Amino acid sequence: MDPDVLRQAPLFQGLESEAASALAAAMSTIHLDRGAVLFHEGDTEDQLYVVVSGKIKLGRSGSAGRENLIAVLGPGQMFGELSLFDPGPRSSTATAVTPAEIRSLDHDELIKWLTGRPEVARALLAQLAGRLRRANDVVADLVFSDVPGRVAKALLDLASRFGEETAEGVHVHHDLTQEELAQLVGASRETVNKALADFATRGWIRLEPRSVTILDVTRVAHRAR
Repeated sequence: MDPDVLRQAPLFQGLESEAASALAAAMSTIHLDRGAVLFHEGDTEDQLYVVVSGKIKLGRSGSAGRENLIAVLGPGQMFGELSLFDPGPRSSTATAVTPAEIRSLDHDELIKWLTGRPEVARALLAQLAGRLRRANDVVADLVFSDVPGRVAKALLDLASRFGEETAEGVHVHHDLTQEELAQLVGASRETVNKALADFATRGWIRLEPRSVTILDVTRVAHRAR
């Protein structure tokens, strides 16, 4: 485990090195294979998780059985914190998109840190505020943005976390299937594929298996507005 990756999580921000090491030591390690489910929507467990390596997707199932992806998370990102403040059932299903290493912290252990470390409480409040802001953005996008605009925005978001600068542009190895990309955007696979094909025809992107190279970031960013 890379301690620098773990300390990218909001939970560790503001902690001194000794305190961060103590918090890391209180966490358990979980290894997941691709496709393994960490928890299901409706489960009642109350642990907080931090991604150390790999990718995790958070999804919800609709009444018709179709899945909607809420987020795709990578190293340094945290999830599951809602259950620490609201001990109801899990609001999503967490599944490994790739082989992944996860660190978990039990509710009772975190309460100790919240009581003695106000900086931890502030970091968690900032995380929750960010989650609410993103949820508001998603609602606004569904109301005001067309599918190509949402696809462009999703590509930029994935690039910001998983992108690698190359001589041609930004290579984004997102590890998602076409169906998962559609679920992330909140549209049908056919509509999302049509938007991606249009971007490729215009020379903005190059499509590759479970990845994409953004050749013209400016054009994609303009389409995302």
